[in-house]
Amino acid sequence: MTMRDHAAAADAGAVEEILLSARAFTPAEIEVAKELVLEHAAKGAAASGYHFLLTGDGGRVEGYICYGPDACSDGGAWHLYWIAVHASTRGRGLARRLLAEACARVRAAGGRALYAETSSTPPYAAARGFYEHGGFELEARVRDFYRPGDDKLIYTLRLAGR
Repeated sequence: MTMRDHAAAADAGAVEEILLSARAFTPAEIEVAKELVLEHAAKGAAASGYHFLLTGDGGRVEGYICYGPDACSDGGAWHLYWIAVHASTRGRGLARRLLAEACARVRAAGGRALYAETSSTPPYAAARGFYEHGGFELEARVRDFYRPGDDKLIYTLRLAGR
């Protein structure tokens, strides 16, 4: 299993395949995820603000994480924009390894917390479980954010001492 920290434009297709395999994301969400890959590939992590870690075997991307610093904070607040593994590779600890490596890099950059947002609807139950099992705490609920009955949930992972 290899891990790399640069997404290439060609990785947009792999990201799309991973997200489609989850059967949870809307077409608009998948397009945003691909746009972040392309932004990072064109400008790099520092200029785009989007950091990537991609993991896989034999040249196939099986999972990825996209995260970055909040431009309006003092550098201590970071966002977890995306974390996903292909449905065929779930249960092997890839997401936990991606998150652990991203947290180590965020801490090294002076980050004190990682913030993740997700939906309150049933297709996102696995994401909520992953966050809660990984030490994230539910920080806020914004009712009817995405659409009526679909709340935005904001989770926080404090990095000090982890």
